[in-house]
Amino acid sequence: MQTNYNLLKERLRKIADINYASALLQWDQEVFMPEKGAEIRAQQLATLAGISHEESTSAELGQLLNTLIDDTGLTEKELRNVKEALRNFKDRIKYPTSFVIEMSSTVSAAFNAWHAAKTGNDFSLFAPHLQKLVDLKLKECELLGYDAHPYDALINQHEPGCTTAELIAVFEQVKNRLVPFVKQVLANTQPDDSFTKLHYPKDKQWEFGLDVLRNMGYDFMAGRQDISSHPFTINFNSRDVRVTTRINENDLCEMIWSCIHEGGHALYEQGLPFDDYGLPSGEYLSLGIHESQSRLWENNVGRSFEFWSFHYKQLQQTFPEQLKGIALEEFYKAINKVAPSLIRTNADELTYHLHVLIRFEIEVGLMEGKIKVSDLPAVWNAKYKEYLGIEVPDDARGVLQDVHWSHGSFGYFPTYSLGSFYAAQFYHAALNEHSEIKSEIKAGRMAGLLQWLRENIHVHGRQFTSQELCRRITGKELDFNEFMTYAEQKFGNGS
Repeated sequence: MQTNYNLLKERLRKIADINYASALLQWDQEVFMPEKGAEIRAQQLATLAGISHEESTSAELGQLLNTLIDDTGLTEKELRNVKEALRNFKDRIKYPTSFVIEMSSTVSAAFNAWHAAKTGNDFSLFAPHLQKLVDLKLKECELLGYDAHPYDALINQHEPGCTTAELIAVFEQVKNRLVPFVKQVLANTQPDDSFTKLHYPKDKQWEFGLDVLRNMGYDFMAGRQDISSHPFTINFNSRDVRVTTRINENDLCEMIWSCIHEGGHALYEQGLPFDDYGLPSGEYLSLGIHESQSRLWENNVGRSFEFWSFHYKQLQQTFPEQLKGIALEEFYKAINKVAPSLIRTNADELTYHLHVLIRFEIEVGLMEGKIKVSDLPAVWNAKYKEYLGIEVPDDARGVLQDVHWSHGSFGYFPTYSLGSFYAAQFYHAALNEHSEIKSEIKAGRMAGLLQWLRENIHVHGRQFTSQELCRRITGKELDFNEFMTYAEQKFGNGS
């Protein structure tokens, strides 16, 4: 007999099929699509967005969810899936189909304009598209509704339950505690990292990156890596999770950190329950938790001495001329050099959060109407001078460096810092439970850590809120002190 819950699963999986077909077209748009395909691709994506929205807001789905919410025969997991699906439904019915189609076509056009603007170092090519996106996001805030601040509606899409006020409090700690600590670190003599800027052939970098991903546990039978202008991870189910990287032949670190960061994202997606495809229990919890996985692998593991105790020998064998005479200890210090920089994705793990702070303040200003799109380059440059003490030479390395706004992803950037703070707390918990993890990493064995992440984070999907998961794992909610303790132990005392 077909139960109501099984009918719900069928409907949710049908919606997932449509959404992931759209995601595949988006992946192709950023990786392989020829330039002349942009116009029709935008139309195709808009059509699929409209179909998905109609399915997601159908009266039949609403009736089914409202029936199931009172079903006492459901398991705890099934009831959570119903509650999450109902929450999604209530949000989606606030959107007219016409708005969804307009947003999709605007995003497609904006992405192509951003790419042309960044390539041509000309913000004016992107500005009208960005203005339209800002206007649409403001309209979206009104459609969704909010209690205290329009930005609440946007951050809630990426980090459910989080508010602008909470983010302001977090970034106040960044300004009051991390910024002074960074100044202390910068007062010390910084290591020479010039050898990372030598010529490193693209093909050899590519092969080394693939080896690192394999060693982390990334399953190439369930994924692949490609090149894109901005590294990203995308999934179509837990057995098809793809990553991209960026290679700069004159900066070895771009490829290394792109691969490890995106690999962390991908391991999370590959660890989600395959049998729960299309259901909330088969989806990632939040972007803050997603970023905790990428930042944990990138920083807590990938920038650790233990990680390179194993991987450096292979790197040195791959690039014998470039790394000739560079000892492991020297390499380790160089990759952990703290220095203000222009590009967020290339930033060290301390100043990185100042990049995020800048974007957060700009996004809030845009939503409040205090910052105009036309003034963005000037505002951006002034904030980089204020927080990082550096001059921005051009738009390509300034306001155009990130792809997120062209995707309409406002409210996304704060999750990068939240992710790092969660990562420090989670990694500390993992080490407390399994003290051998560091020695395993030193020997090139990542399976123990990955298994801990799978059992404590990945397997749960959206069965908990971010703070509930954090309490479950660490015994308390997100605590900035954990990140500061990690930072002080690693970078304090002139180390």
